[in-house]
Amino acid sequence: MPRPVNAEKRAELLKQVVHHLQHHGVAQMSLSPLAQSIGTTKRMLLYYFGSRENLLAQALATSRPDAHAMFDGVRDTAGLHRAALALWEAMTVGDQSGPIRMLLQLLSLAATDPEQYGDIAAETVEVMVGPIAAAYVRLGHPPEQARAGATLLVSGLRGLCQDRLVTHDVARTDAAARRLISDAVAAAD
Repeated sequence: MPRPVNAEKRAELLKQVVHHLQHHGVAQMSLSPLAQSIGTTKRMLLYYFGSRENLLAQALATSRPDAHAMFDGVRDTAGLHRAALALWEAMTVGDQSGPIRMLLQLLSLAATDPEQYGDIAAETVEVMVGPIAAAYVRLGHPPEQARAGATLLVSGLRGLCQDRLVTHDVARTDAAARRLISDAVAAAD
């Protein structure tokens, strides 16, 4: 009978993996050097996570904003506005500001290597779009329009994050995010 997985050890390893990927990138992630860097073995990473792909998926899942928590309570345009601002803040100044680099790398990799990264990137996008689209539906929008509005909001904010990382222009990207959010909320009226 296999021994049960130590949840604390697994969580600690995952935290170290996320930290490593934030600072060293996703593109060249190889289990042996990763394991050595965080003070464990490739065998232990495989024991706790099963595969490189599963480890990457879990690292992304634990390090992205919880769109459900932010948008599930939206019942009016004021709530949509607050949730969208909270998402922008989480992506840029909160705990998620570091992991956004991982997401941007993953999306770039998916565009050039869809075989390896396409599925995980598509799932990562859907995890954000889905709850926001559901909020638009609760505000009375047909599902297709709701998904388009959610996609515009998610993709627009993600693009502004990338702009901010490249240019370091906080004031301009904050102003653009506020405008994008206001326009997305106005479209929800």
